[in-house]
Amino acid sequence: MLMHVFAQIVLATEEGVPVPISEEADSGGGIDLLLPAAEELIAGIIAFSIVFFFVWKWAIPALNATLAARQQAIAAELESAEKAKLEAESLLTDYRTQVAGAKEEAAQIVSDARDAGESVKADIVTRAETEAEQVKVRAQEEIDSERVRVASDLKRQVADLSIDVAQKVVGSSIDANSQRELVDRYIDELGGVR
Repeated sequence: MLMHVFAQIVLATEEGVPVPISEEADSGGGIDLLLPAAEELIAGIIAFSIVFFFVWKWAIPALNATLAARQQAIAAELESAEKAKLEAESLLTDYRTQVAGAKEEAAQIVSDARDAGESVKADIVTRAETEAEQVKVRAQEEIDSERVRVASDLKRQVADLSIDVAQKVVGSSIDANSQRELVDRYIDELGGVR
Protein backbone atom coordinates (compact mmCIF):
# COMPACT_ATOMS: atom_id res chain seq x y z
CA MET A 1 0.00 0.00 0.00
CA LEU A 2 2.85 2.30 0.75
CA MET A 3 4.10 1.67 -2.72
CA HIS A 4 0.75 2.58 -4.12
CA VAL A 5 0.71 5.93 -2.24
CA PHE A 6 4.26 6.66 -3.23
CA ALA A 7 3.45 5.96 -6.90
CA GLN A 8 0.50 8.37 -6.78
CA ILE A 9 2.65 11.10 -5.24
CA VAL A 10 5.32 10.66 -7.89
CA LEU A 11 2.79 10.75 -10.77
CA ALA A 12 0.99 13.76 -9.40
CA THR A 13 4.19 15.66 -8.84
CA GLU A 14 5.27 15.07 -12.42
CA GLU A 15 1.99 16.37 -13.82
CA GLY A 16 1.92 19.34 -11.49
CA VAL A 17 -1.41 18.38 -9.97
CA PRO A 18 -1.93 18.70 -6.25
CA VAL A 19 -2.01 15.37 -4.55
CA PRO A 20 -5.29 14.66 -2.74
CA ILE A 21 -4.87 13.02 0.59
CA SER A 22 -7.11 10.03 0.70
CA GLU A 23 -9.24 9.36 3.63
CA GLU A 24 -7.86 5.85 3.91
CA ALA A 25 -4.49 7.21 4.87
CA ASP A 26 -6.05 9.53 7.41
CA SER A 27 -8.23 6.91 9.02
CA GLY A 28 -5.36 4.50 9.83
CA GLY A 29 -3.63 6.96 12.05
CA GLY A 30 -0.41 6.78 10.00
CA ILE A 31 0.72 3.40 11.29
CA ASP A 32 0.24 1.96 7.83
CA LEU A 33 2.89 4.34 6.63
CA LEU A 34 5.47 2.92 9.03
CA LEU A 35 4.80 -0.77 8.57
CA PRO A 36 5.58 -2.35 5.24
CA ALA A 37 3.09 -4.42 3.41
CA ALA A 38 3.11 -8.17 4.09
CA GLU A 39 4.39 -8.98 0.59
CA GLU A 40 7.27 -6.55 0.99
CA LEU A 41 8.07 -7.92 4.45
CA ILE A 42 8.21 -11.50 3.15
CA ALA A 43 10.33 -10.44 0.15
CA GLY A 44 12.70 -8.57 2.47
CA ILE A 45 13.03 -11.57 4.81
CA ILE A 46 13.76 -13.90 1.86
CA ALA A 47 16.34 -11.47 0.39
CA PHE A 48 17.99 -11.04 3.81
CA SER A 49 18.09 -14.84 4.27
CA ILE A 50 19.77 -15.33 0.88
CA VAL A 51 22.36 -12.61 1.55
CA PHE A 52 22.96 -13.98 5.07
CA PHE A 53 23.40 -17.51 3.66
CA PHE A 54 26.00 -16.36 1.09
CA VAL A 55 27.84 -14.24 3.67
CA TRP A 56 27.79 -17.10 6.19
CA LYS A 57 28.80 -19.74 3.60
CA TRP A 58 31.58 -17.88 1.72
CA ALA A 59 32.39 -14.43 3.08
CA ILE A 60 32.78 -15.28 6.78
CA PRO A 61 35.10 -18.30 6.14
CA ALA A 62 37.17 -16.18 3.71
CA LEU A 63 37.32 -13.37 6.26
CA ASN A 64 38.22 -15.87 9.03
CA ALA A 65 40.94 -17.39 6.80
CA THR A 66 42.35 -13.92 6.10
CA LEU A 67 42.29 -13.05 9.80
CA ALA A 68 43.92 -16.40 10.72
CA ALA A 69 46.62 -15.86 8.08
CA ARG A 70 47.21 -12.35 9.40
CA GLN A 71 47.40 -13.70 12.97
CA GLN A 72 49.90 -16.34 11.90
CA ALA A 73 51.96 -13.73 10.03
CA ILE A 74 51.98 -11.45 13.07
CA ALA A 75 52.86 -14.38 15.37
CA ALA A 76 55.69 -15.38 13.01
CA GLU A 77 56.96 -11.80 12.96
CA LEU A 78 56.80 -11.64 16.75
CA GLU A 79 58.62 -14.95 17.03
CA SER A 80 61.21 -13.78 14.52
CA ALA A 81 61.63 -10.52 16.43
CA GLU A 82 62.02 -12.46 19.70
CA LYS A 83 64.65 -14.71 18.11
CA ALA A 84 66.47 -11.67 16.73
CA LYS A 85 66.32 -10.06 20.18
CA LEU A 86 67.73 -13.20 21.84
CA GLU A 87 70.44 -13.45 19.19
CA ALA A 88 71.32 -9.78 19.66
CA GLU A 89 71.50 -10.27 23.42
CA SER A 90 73.70 -13.33 22.88
CA LEU A 91 75.97 -11.38 20.54
CA LEU A 92 76.13 -8.53 23.04
CA THR A 93 77.09 -10.95 25.80
CA ASP A 94 79.74 -12.52 23.53
CA TYR A 95 81.02 -9.08 22.61
CA ARG A 96 81.26 -8.04 26.24
CA THR A 97 83.04 -11.32 27.06
CA GLN A 98 85.49 -10.78 24.21
CA VAL A 99 86.12 -7.19 25.28
CA ALA A 100 86.74 -8.32 28.85
CA GLY A 101 89.06 -11.07 27.57
CA ALA A 102 90.88 -8.58 25.35
CA LYS A 103 91.32 -6.22 28.30
CA GLU A 104 92.69 -9.04 30.44
CA GLU A 105 94.97 -10.14 27.62
CA ALA A 106 96.22 -6.57 27.14
CA ALA A 107 96.86 -6.26 30.87
CA GLN A 108 98.71 -9.58 30.79
CA ILE A 109 100.80 -8.44 27.81
CA VAL A 110 101.67 -5.18 29.59
CA SER A 111 102.54 -7.10 32.75
CA ASP A 112 104.68 -9.58 30.79
CA ALA A 113 106.42 -6.70 28.99
CA ARG A 114 107.06 -4.96 32.31
CA ASP A 115 108.45 -8.20 33.79
CA ALA A 116 110.58 -8.76 30.71
CA GLY A 117 111.87 -5.18 30.93
CA GLU A 118 112.74 -5.64 34.59
CA SER A 119 114.48 -8.93 33.75
CA VAL A 120 116.46 -7.33 30.93
CA LYS A 121 117.36 -4.41 33.21
CA ALA A 122 118.53 -6.79 35.96
CA ASP A 123 120.46 -8.83 33.39
CA ILE A 124 122.16 -5.72 32.00
CA VAL A 125 123.03 -4.49 35.50
CA THR A 126 124.41 -7.92 36.41
CA ARG A 127 126.46 -8.09 33.22
CA ALA A 128 127.76 -4.55 33.75
CA GLU A 129 128.74 -5.39 37.33
CA THR A 130 130.42 -8.61 36.15
CA GLU A 131 132.29 -6.78 33.40
CA ALA A 132 133.30 -4.03 35.85
CA GLU A 133 134.58 -6.70 38.24
CA GLN A 134 136.49 -8.37 35.39
CA VAL A 135 137.96 -5.02 34.33
CA LYS A 136 138.93 -4.39 37.95
CA VAL A 137 140.54 -7.85 38.24
CA ARG A 138 142.41 -7.38 34.94
CA ALA A 139 143.55 -3.94 36.03
CA GLN A 140 144.75 -5.36 39.36
CA GLU A 141 146.54 -8.15 37.49
CA GLU A 142 148.13 -5.62 35.16
CA ILE A 143 149.12 -3.48 38.15
CA ASP A 144 150.60 -6.52 39.89
CA SER A 145 152.35 -7.55 36.69
CA GLU A 146 153.67 -4.03 36.16
CA ARG A 147 154.77 -3.88 39.79
CA VAL A 148 156.66 -7.14 39.41
CA ARG A 149 158.22 -5.94 36.15
CA VAL A 150 159.15 -2.56 37.67
CA ALA A 151 160.53 -4.29 40.78
CA SER A 152 162.56 -6.60 38.59
CA ASP A 153 163.85 -3.69 36.50
CA LEU A 154 164.60 -1.74 39.65
CA LYS A 155 166.47 -4.70 41.12
CA ARG A 156 168.58 -5.01 38.05
CA GLN A 157 169.30 -1.29 37.96
CA VAL A 158 170.18 -1.24 41.70
CA ALA A 159 172.35 -4.28 41.21
CA ASP A 160 174.15 -2.69 38.28
CA LEU A 161 174.59 0.57 40.22
CA SER A 162 175.77 -1.28 43.29
CA ILE A 163 178.31 -3.19 41.25
CA ASP A 164 179.54 0.02 39.64
CA VAL A 165 179.80 1.70 43.06
CA ALA A 166 181.52 -1.35 44.58
CA GLN A 167 184.02 -1.49 41.73
CA LYS A 168 184.82 2.14 42.13
CA VAL A 169 185.14 1.81 45.89
CA VAL A 170 187.10 -1.41 45.90
CA GLY A 171 188.98 -0.61 42.80
CA SER A 172 189.26 -4.14 41.83
CA SER A 173 186.93 -6.11 39.81
CA ILE A 174 184.93 -8.81 41.41
CA ASP A 175 183.39 -11.44 39.35
CA ALA A 176 180.13 -9.97 37.91
CA ASN A 177 178.04 -13.03 38.78
CA SER A 178 179.29 -13.03 42.34
CA GLN A 179 178.55 -9.35 42.63
CA ARG A 180 175.08 -9.81 41.27
CA GLU A 181 174.34 -12.60 43.75
CA LEU A 182 175.57 -10.43 46.56
CA VAL A 183 173.37 -7.51 45.51
CA ASP A 184 170.31 -9.77 44.98
CA ARG A 185 170.77 -11.17 48.46
CA TYR A 186 171.00 -7.65 49.87
CA ILE A 187 167.84 -6.52 47.98
CA ASP A 188 165.95 -9.60 49.17
CA GLU A 189 166.96 -8.76 52.74
CA LEU A 190 165.70 -5.23 52.19
CA GLY A 191 162.45 -6.60 50.70
CA GLY A 192 161.96 -8.78 53.80
CA VAL A 193 162.40 -5.76 56.07
CA ARG A 194 159.36 -3.97 54.62
